[in-house]
Amino acid sequence: MSARSNRDDQPNACPVLVVGVTGAGAASLPPDVARRVREADLLVGGRRHLAMFPGVGRERLALTNNVEEVVERLRLALARGERAVVLASGDPLCYGIGATLRRYLAPDELEIVPAPSAFQLAFAALAEPWHDALLLSAHGRPIEDVVARVRGARKAAVLTDPRAATPDALARALLEVGLDPTTPCAVCENLGAPDQRVVRGTLEAVAVGQFAPLNVFVVWPGGDGVPPLRRQRRPLPDEAFVTVGGQITKREVRALAVALLDLQSGEVMWDIGAGSGAVSIEVACCHPDVAVYAVERRPEMAACARQNLERLPAPNVRLVVGEAPAACADWPDPDAVFVGGTGGRLEEILTWACERLRPFGRLVVHLIAVEHLVRARRLLPDADFVQVAVGRGEDIMGGLRFRALNPVFVVTWRKPPPPP
Repeated sequence: MSARSNRDDQPNACPVLVVGVTGAGAASLPPDVARRVREADLLVGGRRHLAMFPGVGRERLALTNNVEEVVERLRLALARGERAVVLASGDPLCYGIGATLRRYLAPDELEIVPAPSAFQLAFAALAEPWHDALLLSAHGRPIEDVVARVRGARKAAVLTDPRAATPDALARALLEVGLDPTTPCAVCENLGAPDQRVVRGTLEAVAVGQFAPLNVFVVWPGGDGVPPLRRQRRPLPDEAFVTVGGQITKREVRALAVALLDLQSGEVMWDIGAGSGAVSIEVACCHPDVAVYAVERRPEMAACARQNLERLPAPNVRLVVGEAPAACADWPDPDAVFVGGTGGRLEEILTWACERLRPFGRLVVHLIAVEHLVRARRLLPDADFVQVAVGRGEDIMGGLRFRALNPVFVVTWRKPPPPP
C-alpha cells in the first residue's frame, strides 16, 4: 500500500491523532490532549498503552503484528469522520508507530503529538548531553547491525529488544568485537514511570546483569568515532586480500564502485557474486554502520572471502555460500546492490535485484565481456554505461611506463520512486 489522501473528497474528515505517552500514562498528557483521547471513537495502541486508558474509546484495537488491519481501520475512520487516536511511546516519529503510519497515510491525514522520546528521557536521567549521540533501535534488527554501528561511535543509545537484544546481550556482543571490558555504559529502565531506575556500570558488569524489559542502553565506546579498519590506507591494496588466480575487483575500480553505490548511514547493501569479498570489505571499512550481505556460489572463492573477513574483520558483513537468488531469499530489501559475478544468469539476477531494490536504490554492475554488456543494456536501457580502463605506473630502466589492467564495463542504474 502507498500513502494517499482521503481528505480532498472528505473535507470534514478528522485526521488520525497519534499521541505519544511516557511511563506516567495519562498523567503525561496536556489536558486538551487527554480530553481528545477520552473522546476517541477508535482507540489504537499496544496492550500496555491501552491499559493506561481503561474504559476509553467506543472501539479499542490492540496494535500487535497487525499493521495492515490497523491501517485499513484507520482509513475507514477517516472516511467516516470518526475520531481515531493511536497511542505510542514517546515521540511516535522516532522509531515508532508514527513512522510506520506515515508510509500508508498522507501527512494531512495524521496529527502527531509527541511526548519526550525514550532517548530524551534516558539522557535527561543521566544528565548527559545527547546532541552528539548515535541513536539506534534494536527492535527487529540483527544484533550484529547494531553492534557494528555502536563500536564506531563516541556515544550511542540503543532502544533494546527484550527478546534478542537485551542490554546484557548487547554488552556481550560488543565485548566479542573488541571493545574494552571497562567501557562505561548505563541501562535506563522504565523511563518516566514511578519505578524508573538508572544502572551505571561497565560492559563487563552489564554483560552479566538482568534488567527490566523497557530500557535504553547507553554506551560510551570513547574512541574517535573511526573503527580500526577505517584507519588503514584507503582503499585497501589488492595485496591485502587472499584470492584465487588474481580474481579480485582491482583497487581503482573498487573505489569507484563504493562511490557509485552512494551508501548512507543505516542502509542495506547486497554484494552478488562476492568473490574474495573485496568490495564487501571495502564498503564495510568505509561504512561501518551499513549492513552488507554478500553471496558467493564458488566454494573456493567463498573460502577466500572467509579468510579475508578474518584478517580484515568487518562485523557488518554477512557472507552466504550459495546460489542467488535462492540463497538470499530472507535478506532485507537493499538500498544498493553490487553485482560482480553472475555467470550465465545475468538477466535473472539483474531482474531480481531491480525488483528487490528499494525506491531510489542504486544498482552497480561490473562486466568484463562485451556480450554481457549488450545483454545488460537490453535489460536496462536507461542505465549509465562506462568503460573503465586503468593503467598503473611502473618503473622501466629509470623511466615510467603504464601497465594496462583489463578494462571493466560499469553499469549504474537508480530505481525510480513508485508512481503516486
